[in-house]
Amino acid sequence: MANKINYQKLMEDLIKENCMDNNCTPRLLLHSCCGPCSTYCIQTLSEYFKVTVFYYNPNIYPPEEYHMRAQEQKRFIDEFPVKNQVDFVEGVYDTKRFYDMARGMEAVPEGGERCFKCYRLRLEESAQYAREHGFDFFTTTLSISPLKNAEKLNEIGKDLESQYGVRYLFSDFKKKEGYKKSTEISKQYDMYRQYYCGCVFSKEQRDREIAARG
Repeated sequence: MANKINYQKLMEDLIKENCMDNNCTPRLLLHSCCGPCSTYCIQTLSEYFKVTVFYYNPNIYPPEEYHMRAQEQKRFIDEFPVKNQVDFVEGVYDTKRFYDMARGMEAVPEGGERCFKCYRLRLEESAQYAREHGFDFFTTTLSISPLKNAEKLNEIGKDLESQYGVRYLFSDFKKKEGYKKSTEISKQYDMYRQYYCGCVFSKEQRDREIAARG
């Protein structure tokens, strides 16, 4: 069996190589799924990069949930103290792109192929935006979640790096108690935390699980 790649170390090595010159602060586009997941990521990355948070999530259902998460993301950025300024950009909330992508995979359980396609949908939009706006790196908050496949996320990111010509910052933000720290920061800022990943299919699966537990 091949050794698993330590994406956390790869990220640390990339930061050492590219961000330790005090005269150079690279620009990084951070795709974010929600405010709570972004907390620890922003805390870590803003030490070394000029970060722009890219909130692009056409998968989120219903629209009220989408807008609530967007507002929480903006509020956290406004209130959280950082070394380097953090900006916010909201992508287009085009749910048709997500449902077209998911067609035929509606019954696939969470964590399967539908989720992998959703990773790529959001990361590809991020890579394209990063190229068009002159960013040095792009990455995503998604690897903070214990329920997300960091290996698949990083494989997709590396592939998109080759396709779009913008460097992908490898990450596994859940490592070194990253997920725990993200929940602690979220509590400190009294952030709204959703009970399901985001799409209608994840909500329905989560609701069934809750109902089954009574």
